Amino acid sequence: MQKTTLRDAIVQQLREELARQASAAEMARDEAISEESRAENKWDTHSQEAAYLAEGQAKLALEIGASIELYGTMPLPVLGSGEPVAVGAFVQLEPATVHPRRSLWYFIGPRAGGMELELENKRILVLTPQSPLGRQLVGKQVGDTVLAPGRGAPIEHRIVSIE
Repeated sequence: MQKTTLRDAIVQQLREELARQASAAEMARDEAISEESRAENKWDTHSQEAAYLAEGQAKLALEIGASIELYGTMPLPVLGSGEPVAVGAFVQLEPATVHPRRSLWYFIGPRAGGMELELENKRILVLTPQSPLGRQLVGKQVGDTVLAPGRGAPIEHRIVSIE
């Protein structure tokens, strides 16, 4: 898989999320300053709640913007099978024992953990080094095992490739 294609897909998905968040923040701001939201009595907090919501959504939009900038300038290391997992790695895991699950694909990114992408018939999940599975993966090499989430209980998986 071309990591530049993967990075471009991450940035595109972040841009789409930024547009949604910016729109939601603008709508909440408009709600907060609307004449219709003016308090009818001292217990009416509708406009204050809308203002808090707008502030939170604006902060989230700023974080997404920072993620877009970070991914846009992030170097993509060329990693081989003898090198450990690090930020920028594309990792494939397979169950260590006979198990019905198929391969799992992860991209170790600096931010935006939890994002899912579908590329080249692979479901790819972005992990950060701070996430529980990301902490397990960073520093590991091909052949090492980690406990990946499973239904009900974690399942031991082996690292089969690092790109």
